Amino acid sequence: MGFKVGYLNELEKMLEKVLPHAMLKAKPNLESRIRALKMDWAIVYDMRSGKKIAAL
Repeated sequence: MGFKVGYLNELEKMLEKVLPHAMLKAKPNLESRIRALKMDWAIVYDMRSGKKIAAL
């Protein structure tokens, strides 16, 4: 089950009401957050599955 059609437009309208003149766009901000979550959870997944993690 996904999002309804036009959810990004509605989200951008809500962002504009809360933060006027911030010129935030929903899609780039959401995509950035999703990439960050994928990286965070990939580390957790690797730890749980027993994969060796290279030291930083």
